[in-house]
Amino acid sequence: MADTTVVIATRNRVDELTRTITHLQPLRVPVIVVDNGSSDDTVRRMRKDFPWVRTVSLGRNVGASARNHGVRLARTRYVAFSDDDSWWAPDALSTAEELFERHPRLGVIAARVVVHPTGTDDPTCDEMASSALGQAGDLPGPSVLGFVCCGSVVRREAFLQVGGFNPVLFFPGEERLFCWDMAAAGWECCYVADAVAHHWPSAVRSPSTERRRAEMRNDLLTTWLRRRLRAASAHAWSLAKRGLRDPDARAALGAAVLRLPAVVKQRRKLPPSVERQVELLG
Repeated sequence: MADTTVVIATRNRVDELTRTITHLQPLRVPVIVVDNGSSDDTVRRMRKDFPWVRTVSLGRNVGASARNHGVRLARTRYVAFSDDDSWWAPDALSTAEELFERHPRLGVIAARVVVHPTGTDDPTCDEMASSALGQAGDLPGPSVLGFVCCGSVVRREAFLQVGGFNPVLFFPGEERLFCWDMAAAGWECCYVADAVAHHWPSAVRSPSTERRRAEMRNDLLTTWLRRRLRAASAHAWSLAKRGLRDPDARAALGAAVLRLPAVVKQRRKLPPSVERQVELLG
């Protein structure tokens, strides 16, 4: 019996989601789809065409934290994340389960992500494989403090312990803060090239300018939420200077400031050991 549930957060990508579910079906694992307030017929089509999938409609867009709902509903010890445009290789989840069994403090497995139609590895994979943190102890791969969410498997207990993906960030870049929180709680995160996910990027994407602004905003918010005041202040000052000539940086800083009340409530410093790891990674 499968001990891993696949959780997918989706919004207005029903055709890509259908392809993904078709790829996942032969794996014979539970699948939970969490719909982020789609305006197309995602929920209806999922329930009609794939009744074996548990489809949950949130009625609104909560960003990356939609995955938290799916994890809470899962009843397996492990949860693998797919996006609506990604899926898992046939043996990837069984490989992850075996590694979790052998390493009780392993909280996150970051898989190798193959990007289609080229069949090449996502550039992040090279970064994880050569992580400056090295390979701690008997872990099955290099330690990391970030990953590609559509190629990750988590220990459900650990995920729930740290609260999952922070809703303040919305999307994208939510993986890094989550990884920091996992490390702060004593869980290990590592890259495993033998576990493979496939990603065929959707044509339905936010404009590049919008995504760039969100990435810069979330980089700053992540720093504010967890790092020492000196590092947080330096990051804000750097983004402000960039904003003098870069309208995207200026917009990102303004968007981050609007989230300051939530940041103040949730701010807590990383343990010194994790802070040193963050500094080492730059």
